[in-house]
Amino acid sequence: MIETYDEAVAYLDSHIGHGIRPGLSRTTEVLDMMGNPHQDYPVVLVTGSNGKTSTTRMISSMLTAHGLRVGTFTSPHLERIEERFGMDNDPATTEDFVQAVADVAVFADLYKARSGDSLTYFEVTTVLAYAFFAAQAIDVAVVEVGMGGRLDATNVADADVAVITGISLEHTDVLGETFGEIASEKVGITRPGAVLIEGPLPAEARAVVVAHCSDNDVRRVTFGIDLNIGEFAPAVGGWLVTIEGAFASYPDLFLPLHGEHQLTNLTVAIGAVEAFFDRALVVDAVEEALAGLTVPGRLETVSVEPLIVIDGAHNPEGMEAAAAALDAFGSRDWVVIFGAMGDKDVASMVVPLGSFASHVITTAVDHERAADPVALADLVRAIIDCPVDVTSSTAEALDLARQHTGEYGAILVLGSLYLAGEIRSRFG
Repeated sequence: MIETYDEAVAYLDSHIGHGIRPGLSRTTEVLDMMGNPHQDYPVVLVTGSNGKTSTTRMISSMLTAHGLRVGTFTSPHLERIEERFGMDNDPATTEDFVQAVADVAVFADLYKARSGDSLTYFEVTTVLAYAFFAAQAIDVAVVEVGMGGRLDATNVADADVAVITGISLEHTDVLGETFGEIASEKVGITRPGAVLIEGPLPAEARAVVVAHCSDNDVRRVTFGIDLNIGEFAPAVGGWLVTIEGAFASYPDLFLPLHGEHQLTNLTVAIGAVEAFFDRALVVDAVEEALAGLTVPGRLETVSVEPLIVIDGAHNPEGMEAAAAALDAFGSRDWVVIFGAMGDKDVASMVVPLGSFASHVITTAVDHERAADPVALADLVRAIIDCPVDVTSSTAEALDLARQHTGEYGAILVLGSLYLAGEIRSRFG
């Protein structure tokens, strides 16, 4: 019997050792045992190699501002597991989280007893999200896909609106080694009659998406054709931008996020919310949604003296986007705390560091997939020309970075969302 927060977290953690196992059967069976709560409300599914969480949070904020009760599922979390399960832009309360885990555990354990199999960590959190949202009587769920799409546990839901933010060569051991193969996995979140909001895609990926949508009666709403970024300019703390949606133009919006790539995410998010309502949006509601928008761990300032910025960039494209966004913080010598997962294309991730890093400190988070910081340091030294230090923990890395920068220097943390989360937790 699960009665406390620690017991709930421990129950979820007991599923970590089951790894990554693509497939829908386990999630489908447990949800069926629970009465298929994921069928009680419409779902917007969001996949892509970069920008999923930012786009998901933007969509949820705009739907909430339009008067709907919105459940939001994102992953991974930065600090506390409840962050994955949002209700109207706030994390689930501790009490609701504990009750939701207790409810799901009964059926997950029954499934294990019957089948001899167990849900993975991501599968049990996906079931938890869908069941929790039904218990909260939501109007719509906005759900971030974990990996790929077609065989991701979240894809048990029939999405009315699907989103592909973009496609990079990532998780090639699972999703395929070409843009086309990865696109075929991601576009698998669409169903006949659904609407697909399509972010910028490589030509090979776009061809696969176009063919799939044509064969399955999926309507495409495409960035660069149906959706466009109008005039934009940097503003204090973000951007002033006009977005050309599929139904209307939304002039002079203030987006309180750093990074020009967030303008693309906003454009795609507006397209998704328009598609959900099948009409133009209320401009005041869009402005209200953006005014309160936060995306923790994405070029987020957690300290001013010294300046410390954390970013969840975890692949080459994400690193390049972070590098391009640093102008917003002025001309600075950046001390970089860098840590990554060992299954990433780390060499390609290091290359963008050469354009701004004055010093690199490698480290490792407490995660089984974390790359060895000594090997990371050797790789950084081989690729870029700057001093490199090695630390065994994020606490040691942060202390050393502060020694290098002093009170008025600048520290950038990037390479992994897990790293961003560990550093962020030290600032309350």
